[in-house]
Amino acid sequence: MSDIPRLVGMIHLLPLPGAPRFGGSMDEVISTAAADARDLADAGFPALMIENFGDAPFFAEEAPAETIASMTVAVHVVAEQAGLPFGVNVLRNDARSAIAVAVATSARFIRVNVLTGMMHTDQGPIVGRAAEVHRVRTSLSPEVEIWADVMVKHATPPPGADVRQMAADTVERGLADAVIVSGASTGAQPDIHEASLVRSSIPDSTRLVIGSGATSSNLPRLLDIADSVIVGSSIKVDGLATNRVDPSRGAAFVEVASRHGLV
Repeated sequence: MSDIPRLVGMIHLLPLPGAPRFGGSMDEVISTAAADARDLADAGFPALMIENFGDAPFFAEEAPAETIASMTVAVHVVAEQAGLPFGVNVLRNDARSAIAVAVATSARFIRVNVLTGMMHTDQGPIVGRAAEVHRVRTSLSPEVEIWADVMVKHATPPPGADVRQMAADTVERGLADAVIVSGASTGAQPDIHEASLVRSSIPDSTRLVIGSGATSSNLPRLLDIADSVIVGSSIKVDGLATNRVDPSRGAAFVEVASRHGLV
């Protein structure tokens, strides 16, 4: 089992340069992310995940150079401010760039929305590129873990897809280090039955991670199935992913997580 902490708090970056809703100030992007990181660290979160959440609409695969350059700068500052283990997700599915950012910033893991198979998304069909991802990781930073979604949110599987086979393939053929299950959209709770099928289809040694929808109230039930939790929306002001981290919500979540052995 990975030594990466089991509780991960989300840093949702503001729109980056080049994105349609970029506010014109990279300093604001960095200062906001750094403040969120400090609040999460102060609340007791032991690890972070940083993603370019504000960049919608996303490119299906390769994000442009300006996104990767600005994200690397922001991630570096967040890492310095928080002093915690962290992961990187380059939306929508640019795992190659995520590895590059991880290498440049000493990230411990990346999130890949579609590692194997394919999913229909608002960016069109996204096809997993596990062969390429692993070869890039091997050449640049073999120690970076790959956390891969099964039935990723904001997406629909192809007709006839079996979640059990998808989960097994993600680990056995895609070589994912951890498997993530989420709800249908950002902040939505996973389907417990579906998560149970995923858990039964992967090795006991493979970490199952909740990727959306965790709250202080449903956390005990989720941990009946999952090993780890990534939490974002429920620890933000008013429970909205686009808002700043709410220190009181963050502290309350960590308190519950601590009682259940996540911290």
